[in-house]
Amino acid sequence: MTHPSETNPADTSSSNSNPSTAPRCGLFSARRFALMASVVAGLGAAAYGLAPSAPPSFVSAAHAQVNKDVRQVERPIGFADIVERVKPSVISVRVKIEEKQSANEDDLPFPPGSPMERFFRRFGGPDGFPGGRGPRGRGHLTTGQGSGFFISADGYAVTNNHVVDGAEQVEVTTDDGKTYKAKVIGSDKRTDLALIKVEGGSDFPFAKLSDSEPRIGDWVLAVGNPFGLGGTVTSGIISARGRDIGNGPYDDFIQIDAAVNKGNSGGPAFNTAGEVIGVNTAIYSPSGGSVGIAFSIPSATVKNVVAQLKDKGSVSRGWIGVQIQPVTPEIADSLGLKKPEGALVAEPQANGPAAKAGIESGDVINKVNDQPVKDARELARTIGGLAPGASIKLGVLHKGAEKTVTLTLGELPNNVSPKSFNPESRSERPGQGADVPNLGLTVAPARSVAGAGREGVVITSVDPGGASAERGLKEGDVILEVAGKSVATAGDIRSALTTARDENKNSVLIRIRSGDASRFVALPVGKG
Repeated sequence: MTHPSETNPADTSSSNSNPSTAPRCGLFSARRFALMASVVAGLGAAAYGLAPSAPPSFVSAAHAQVNKDVRQVERPIGFADIVERVKPSVISVRVKIEEKQSANEDDLPFPPGSPMERFFRRFGGPDGFPGGRGPRGRGHLTTGQGSGFFISADGYAVTNNHVVDGAEQVEVTTDDGKTYKAKVIGSDKRTDLALIKVEGGSDFPFAKLSDSEPRIGDWVLAVGNPFGLGGTVTSGIISARGRDIGNGPYDDFIQIDAAVNKGNSGGPAFNTAGEVIGVNTAIYSPSGGSVGIAFSIPSATVKNVVAQLKDKGSVSRGWIGVQIQPVTPEIADSLGLKKPEGALVAEPQANGPAAKAGIESGDVINKVNDQPVKDARELARTIGGLAPGASIKLGVLHKGAEKTVTLTLGELPNNVSPKSFNPESRSERPGQGADVPNLGLTVAPARSVAGAGREGVVITSVDPGGASAERGLKEGDVILEVAGKSVATAGDIRSALTTARDENKNSVLIRIRSGDASRFVALPVGKG
């Protein structure tokens, strides 16, 4: 503890500070030292909440600045006050589902091997199934648990779609231990959100969805029902934003390092203002437990989806009818772009809004309503966030020239599930074909191979060490275009490569069809 004499700005005496014996420069130094000591002592007193005696005006100003700086760097010592305020809004969600068929991998609506599929195998329930459900039997009810939170006093609450999907009965338990019946108002599989309505009350404590975007490094509190233990709080920081975990085109997750485990699904992530910045929906874990990598759906997405679910029980999204893919640096180089930005149109859907507006394969969409489009994911989220029937303007790079097209958005279909093109299902195997050594391929005209269609050339073999194999081309893929020109033979491909070399291009853009989906791949032209 500081002795009182140490905080007295007036105490600047010294045994050898006699002005009569000190030279002039020494007197000046002593006065300056006394003045500086007075200021320092005053600042020290300010920092400890003590007031110096009769401070000069400029010391008072310094005092005020120090207090301001101290306030700016203050951080909460604990989260007890925040938790006390927000925890009553968080609920435990328990569901009962009538199971009618045995479990298999097709029960999950996510691509095999994707992060979300792995999440459900490890995080969703005792046997990896959504909502904490066990293996599906026949003719009996199984139960699952998750979390949620009230968003209004009259009982509307948010949780995950996978928590309540297919539920016959829904019950919620509030923080004070009371149990209520609830019903599902609507759900959205694409964002994994659901809105439920709790019956039997009109003054439930509720949480506010944040209007501001969180920053990386901000504190975050996860509240939920891990392992059925009841209301549990964990803390951490926001680790990243805009995460794509392979769940779909609308991925825009907040990554947090607060511990989130099975049963936390649907629970809120709060900021230090007590506002919900996200809904906890998935974790990444090699072991099944928390390793400090969890993902939350941003509050902006939650607001949009919940508003539609409350209004009509479902979510409508804008749709332009195109298959799109990212513009990689190689693709950008092939197209003569300065930066790998925008969304490359792999194929417009027949009679879709984009096709009717004149958008073609190979076009790059780089603006929506005069706002730049960073990448394919941003285009999907932007279009999906607009209402069907809205008129929009798209900025498009078409064969090297900028143009603007106007179209009316359609509504995104709910059953977009193209069939896979399986080369093993053909009535006959591809023939030997002709070599394209620069690309490490052997190809044959598609019309000569049963099941390959009438357009393009089908890949009959791929050199495992070649450029094509490195970029994911495989036997059975059909090459439709090379450098924007249709091809029907191996000679057409070789001719296009020669032209690209003559134009001093490093790579050439190839459009291929794999199954029912089209995409572009940039391949090096090589040497002739």
